[in-house]
Amino acid sequence: MSKISDALANADTLAHVERVWAENKPNSPIYNFLLSEISLTFASKGVVRARLQLTKNHVNSKGGLHGTVSACLIDWVGGLAIAAYDLREKTGVSTDIHITYISSAREGDWVEVEGKASKVGGTLAFTRATISKVVGEEPGPIVATGTHTKFVKI
Repeated sequence: MSKISDALANADTLAHVERVWAENKPNSPIYNFLLSEISLTFASKGVVRARLQLTKNHVNSKGGLHGTVSACLIDWVGGLAIAAYDLREKTGVSTDIHITYISSAREGDWVEVEGKASKVGGTLAFTRATISKVVGEEPGPIVATGTHTKFVKI
């Protein structure tokens, strides 16, 4: 594919992922609460990136990114990476999720979350995700990584 056709395909994928997110958001109280301000920034086949500025709702009692928020981000971006893989509407249900906490981010920091669909089959899909603190305009130190398996035969 040429760079122009790649860009058009990526724009179509991003539009699809944005639609899936817009349809799912009002039906998920936890996503609506924690991720209402997240911005999708990129999508291509099986890859999604988004950015979120952390607020008091995202941090723990010590002021660092709460582990449940990291898990929520990894769950969320994994599902959207599956949607980006083959432009499906339904992204399945979680069967397994693992998070490794590496460093932290604080209220006011921006984080970038990237999800990649490693394999999407007829029954299961496997994704991996990285949450990084944004430094300048680029992803910087890794905050957490995760893997996520979803049952997609629904």
